[in-house]
Amino acid sequence: MVRGYRRLAGAAVSLAMAGTLAAASLVTGAVPAGAAAPASAGHGEYLVFHRAGGQAEALRAVRAAGGAVAAVDAKLGYIVARGPGAAFAERLGASQAVIGVTGNRKIGATTALGAATGPATAPLSLTGPSALPAASSAASGAPAAGPSAKGAARGADPLSGRQWDMKMIGATATGSYAKARGSRKVLVGIIDTGVDGRHPDIAANFNRALSRNFVTDQPKDPNGKELDGPCEVKGCKDAADMDDDGHGTHVASTIGSPLNGIGVAGVAPNVSLVNVRAGTDYGFFFLKPVMDALTYAGDAGIDVVNMSFFVDPWTFNCTSNPADSKADQLQQSGIITGVQRALDYARARGVTLISALGNGSSDLGAPTSDKESPGYPLGKERERTIDNSCLNVPAESRGVISVSAVGPSKRKAWYSDYGTEQTDLSAPGGDPSDEGTSLKGTAREILAAAPAHVLRREKLIDKSGKPTGSSVVRECHHGHCAYYQYLSGTSMAAPHAAGVAAILISRFGKPGKGGLAMSPEKVERMLYATATRVKCPASGSTTYTVSEETHVCAGGPAKNGFYGHGMVNAYRAATTRG
Repeated sequence: MVRGYRRLAGAAVSLAMAGTLAAASLVTGAVPAGAAAPASAGHGEYLVFHRAGGQAEALRAVRAAGGAVAAVDAKLGYIVARGPGAAFAERLGASQAVIGVTGNRKIGATTALGAATGPATAPLSLTGPSALPAASSAASGAPAAGPSAKGAARGADPLSGRQWDMKMIGATATGSYAKARGSRKVLVGIIDTGVDGRHPDIAANFNRALSRNFVTDQPKDPNGKELDGPCEVKGCKDAADMDDDGHGTHVASTIGSPLNGIGVAGVAPNVSLVNVRAGTDYGFFFLKPVMDALTYAGDAGIDVVNMSFFVDPWTFNCTSNPADSKADQLQQSGIITGVQRALDYARARGVTLISALGNGSSDLGAPTSDKESPGYPLGKERERTIDNSCLNVPAESRGVISVSAVGPSKRKAWYSDYGTEQTDLSAPGGDPSDEGTSLKGTAREILAAAPAHVLRREKLIDKSGKPTGSSVVRECHHGHCAYYQYLSGTSMAAPHAAGVAAILISRFGKPGKGGLAMSPEKVERMLYATATRVKCPASGSTTYTVSEETHVCAGGPAKNGFYGHGMVNAYRAATTRG
């Protein structure tokens, strides 16, 4: 999972560690929701969420508190306002019409792990992508064998032999690829740090026309600490086919890299991939871009979205934690409310919602402590005592299918969050510490496409293009090379489920907006019905110890805290009669 990209949270870990939303309905005369009201000293921009039917009262509250209205979003029920700091937010909270008040600033993270250490090592902070960095070990750096047209015709790509994850779920030449590869009419949205739409193992399936970028990169945080670095383009808004992090590209590749005789193949190699970017280069996710991305997905006819991130700055959002100030409580309430409304909007328009569960190595049904919040601005984290009323968003939001991660032996990955309430499905996410198979080191992680410029920046390939370690694989033919990276995390697990959902929609969807359509309720039922049931470990109900904490698997084969309703199964999805 991604969060602040370089930490964990439900998306994949940043590449650096890898060595590891639709237009709003505006009030007449208001500026666009994405624009700022005229700046004034000491004023900040806020998203003010109001109760149904409470817009007029909330507008009066904004003005009474000394604020100015910039815009109103009637779709999701919030006001964009400017006001004088935290005191402004607390004054708004006194209104019966106001549910939450959240600063409109960079918040969020990806779901990837930040270190390739085993369970004996405490997990990194959960503020980055949901992918874990690949284990580092020496490598020759030699290119992989060139692609073979015959191999592609047989339903395999040159690096398919390294994709243990696809074998685990039946996405192989003799498995699902021979039965159903998905349809170009099925649109899969990647809400992430971007997608490298020019990567040779993504380009054929990349839908540039529908792709959007809802974020503006932020070179530094309010304290002057570097975040995204220098802007590459004027206005700091990257093109819709760019990914300066790599997390989103890896996710997209796992979902739908084509069977084209190049590199790897995705779960559904014939679907259309749509970049619906809501994360910055560093991997932080603003609340508003996340809402905008989900709203756009609903309006654009996208069938499935993959969310390998959590919205920050809070790993867990608590609406009434006594350890938090009133302003902090209102901010967390705003995040829960705003994301849920955006999810409901998208799901009501046919979008199946898939999320990484998280890399906190904890039981989300019984959380006791949050040491990672608030994750923005950098360095503001403090330890809080929490309980199960606090939510990880969007993994614990309603209507979302949340996915835990397993390693190559099918053991729950040491870093993966779990819980009988929260885990809906499981899927391969990689685990460097999983010694249950003959695989070693990076081979225990998930291999997928990576942007060359990101690898070069992170010194994972040298000036000549040669990989500097085993976490990166170069595959060349006809003088052109493409790059792939091993990563681990629940960020890597979720896209396997998104790909299987795309196969089901390709087979059973009906003509609809954008191509094919299928109700999220039916997709969810079929995902569960086609999953491979996995029992809790036989040795009692416990597995292994992580940082002196014992992970306990509760429940039976039909539904348990480690595997949910089971492991996603592409072959069964490709062959079920419905």
